[in-house]
Amino acid sequence: MNILVNDETHVVTAGTLASLVAELGFSEARIATAIDGEFVPKATRGQHALAEGMRVEIVAPMQGG
Repeated sequence: MNILVNDETHVVTAGTLASLVAELGFSEARIATAIDGEFVPKATRGQHALAEGMRVEIVAPMQGG
């Protein structure tokens, strides 16, 4: 299915947000996720089913000064 991840189209096989994170290689990374603009905590990523055309944001925290 086609999912928009960080404004780029990806063809994925993942059915949940948790499996998408793993499929894209972010399993071990400290990241924040959102689906269609709504924050999704790590603990509930496995419960969020993906559908064609969803907008997913995956961001990593940045340190600055």
